[in-house]
Amino acid sequence: MIIPYQHLPVSTLQALLEEFITREGTDYGESEIELGTKVTQLRDQLKRQEVVIVFDPAMETTTLVAKREAEAMGLMDE
Repeated sequence: MIIPYQHLPVSTLQALLEEFITREGTDYGESEIELGTKVTQLRDQLKRQEVVIVFDPAMETTTLVAKREAEAMGLMDE
């Protein structure tokens, strides 16, 4: 189930983005990018509809996936 980011309270969206970004732990890129910068980048991807929020009611979990991935999973038709 796709959850439009605009339907979430600002604080909930912020927490979701931060949790998603920090889920993997360490950033192994060439240079460290600040959490705030990553949150802004991810929020911009949501606004451009490159990324969508997916809620799995069976597992009661929420994650973010690329729109093309959601389309391949048949989630965009819901």
